[in-house]
Amino acid sequence: MAINLLHYSTGNDDPTWGVVRGNTVLPLPGEYATTADVLHQGADAARTLLAESGKPGIPLADLTPLNPVAGARIICQGANYQAHIAESGMDPNRPYNLLFTKSSGSLTGARDDIVAPSHVKLLDYEIELGIVIGKAITAPTVVSADRVGEYIGAFVVANDVSARDIQLSQGQYYKGKSYRTFCPVGPYLCIPDPNEVDRWRDLRLTLSVNGGVRQDALAGEMVFGPAETLTEFSYLEDLAVGDLLLTGTPGGVAIHPPKAMVQRVAALLPDAQKWKLFVKMQRRNPAYLKPGDEVVASIRTDDGALDLGTQHNTVTTHSGRSCK
Repeated sequence: MAINLLHYSTGNDDPTWGVVRGNTVLPLPGEYATTADVLHQGADAARTLLAESGKPGIPLADLTPLNPVAGARIICQGANYQAHIAESGMDPNRPYNLLFTKSSGSLTGARDDIVAPSHVKLLDYEIELGIVIGKAITAPTVVSADRVGEYIGAFVVANDVSARDIQLSQGQYYKGKSYRTFCPVGPYLCIPDPNEVDRWRDLRLTLSVNGGVRQDALAGEMVFGPAETLTEFSYLEDLAVGDLLLTGTPGGVAIHPPKAMVQRVAALLPDAQKWKLFVKMQRRNPAYLKPGDEVVASIRTDDGALDLGTQHNTVTTHSGRSCK
């Protein structure tokens, strides 16, 4: 049976780890300096605690969930669901896995604000299934579907927040997706039993803004699954325990490409003018996030056997100096 670990603060004590039991949390004994520590040692302690403890837990409502993968390197897949490929106007028959990275400085917690820099005009959301690496990869490795569970330490909810006006007009995925607070993660590290790992396909990703559902899809709709993606990354770089793979977002994001006629006309314009027109037209779309919006994201199986928890993030802004 899967267990959910929570990195949390009570407001009075230092941050600590606990295991979720119903609507309460049992604090784990010992200290865990890294996500790797809690995956390797905390999971065993959590199972023992659940089996033996008759003590009352701390109500979840009294705790503040913290980022459970602090310091993780973030590797990402783009356009990995057919519905998102279609709404983005990309080639539906693209034969390659679109890979990129995102700054670890963008990580934040499941209840923290999403802070939009004042110059960002097109702020978008992307719920994604996050996979926390559970076994280091230090050489090119063929990760087969029947062995992928060896490399999955935990599942997490993630939101790949994106400044589309930066990402697209400047052609910079990293910059447009790496501002501080642009990657809410958690609340839980959901550690599946070995016989539950393959249920990643049954995980339902749901995101709403101000109570209206925007995204709702099963992880099994991915084009490139975790096994082939981890294999491909292994030929590029080492992956450490605790690193985070974001596996792409379903359809339902705010951005939609201009109509074909508009694209043809825009192609005749100088580059700067073309993108100025793009931003102007996209700003008419009310689906983009605005200060005060409430973003709620959850991932779970329909039967509740795997439940990664729910994020509640409020969009805010600041007017400090920023790099445009």
